[in-house]
Order: sequence, then structure tokens, then C-alpha cells
Amino acid sequence: MALEIERKFLVVDDRWRAQAHRVVPMAQGYLNDQAAMDCGAQRASVRVRLEGDEAHLNLKSRELGHTRQEFDYVIPVEDARALLALCVGGLVDKRRHLVEHGDHLWEVDEFLGDNAGLVVAEIELSSADEVFERPDWLGAEVTDASRYYNLALASRPYSRWSEGERAAADLHPSAPCAG
Repeated sequence: MALEIERKFLVVDDRWRAQAHRVVPMAQGYLNDQAAMDCGAQRASVRVRLEGDEAHLNLKSRELGHTRQEFDYVIPVEDARALLALCVGGLVDKRRHLVEHGDHLWEVDEFLGDNAGLVVAEIELSSADEVFERPDWLGAEVTDASRYYNLALASRPYSRWSEGERAAADLHPSAPCAG
């Protein structure tokens, strides 16, 4: 079993661009939706991703915060295209910029399409308490804000957020399902 320990932050300006050494175009979709996860009907997200010339099927456990189980499998690109046609919600298009800072690799995701205007930076760590150098272009941490998860952005893209939602880093988890 693989564990992903990841922290996610908003980005305050474009200073990171000077440090970016690679850009990877990505398109991804989900075979389940945010509502199924929020209700507990499903305990893992199932993602299909085209990443440059590669494709992946990814399963991630339903846990808010920085540590989740993650399983990632390379699949044929044609299979990924067929699976993307079966996805619920919208597709998430983005450019992932790889940025070295300190001793870590940062992934800065610049969202496109319905999520244009949103830029977040992620860092994967080897332990939850690992110390890392914080770049000066990093803003508020949104690791625990589920609306910044790609699954949530597929269901409710950034373009549909209110001005208040865009202006503040809302750190409240999604509301539970009515029942």
C-alpha cells in the first residue's frame, strides 16, 4: 500500500515561474463524484489522467488532510481517452509546473478552462512532520479545504465560486449530505 503525504497551498504571485524547469499538460476526470465521497457511499476517488504522453488510473482514499492511501497505475493512452468520456462532472485541465525550491520539488498547478485563475502548489513529503523551506510565493495552506481537491473542482469548478470564496482560503470541509 502506498501512502501519499502531501500539502497544498495557494500561490500569491508569479515569482515561481522563474524557478520552473518543466511544464506538463494534464487533463483528468473522475469516475465518481464529490457527492458520493461526501456521503461516504464511496471511500476512494477514481481518477483518469492524461499527463503529457502518458496516462494513469489513480485511486485515492477518502480522507481529509495531508495523508491518504494512493494507488497509481500506468494505462494505455487510448484507454484513458475512452475512460475520460465516461467520467462524471467536468474535466480538470491544467498545466503542472515543476519547481525546485530548497530540497524539495514543488508541483505548481495552473488551472485552465472552468478552473482558470486558480493556481495551487503542492509538495509531497516523506513524513507528516517533515520540515521544508517555504517559498516566498506561497500563500495560505489549503490542505484541509476539500474544495481545492481536483475531485471537487471537477464537480464545482473555480468559475462557479463566489467572490468571497475566491478571496478567502475557506478551511472548512465540505458539508455532509442531507439525510
